[in-house]
Amino acid sequence: MGELHTGGCHCGQIRYQFSGPLQDIAHCHCSICRRVSGGIVTTWITVPASAFAWVAGTPSRYGSSSTCTRYFCPNCGAQLALVTTLSPESIDVTIATLDHPEQAPAERHIWTDSRLPWLHLDEHLPGEAEEQL
Repeated sequence: MGELHTGGCHCGQIRYQFSGPLQDIAHCHCSICRRVSGGIVTTWITVPASAFAWVAGTPSRYGSSSTCTRYFCPNCGAQLALVTTLSPESIDVTIATLDHPEQAPAERHIWTDSRLPWLHLDEHLPGEAEEQL
C-alpha cells in the first residue's frame, strides 16, 4: 500500500485518505481556485484516483467549469478535492486539508498567467502558464 496520508475538513465531518508518495504538488494561481476558496492561491497534490478514498462523510460537489468538479464539506465549506475530465484517472487534493501539510511542500506553480502581480511566493519554483497534464 505504501505511504498512507489522511486529511479532512475543518469540522471533521468529511475525512479522506490516499496512499503513495507526496509528489506532484503545485501552487495554483487560477481565478477559479481564488473564488471558490477565498484564498490567493490553492496548493494541490495530484494522486491516482485508485489510491484515494472518502472514509467518513459524503462531500458535496460543485461543477466549477465544464471540465472540473470540486468537492467540499457541506457543513463547514472546506474545499477538499477536485477531479477533471482532462485527467480522469487522478484526483487533486488540497494540501491545506492534509493532517500533516508540513510534509508536502510545493514543487511548482500552475496557471501563472492568472497570478496576482503583488504575490511573491516560492519564486524559486518553476512555473507553467497553464497546468501541463
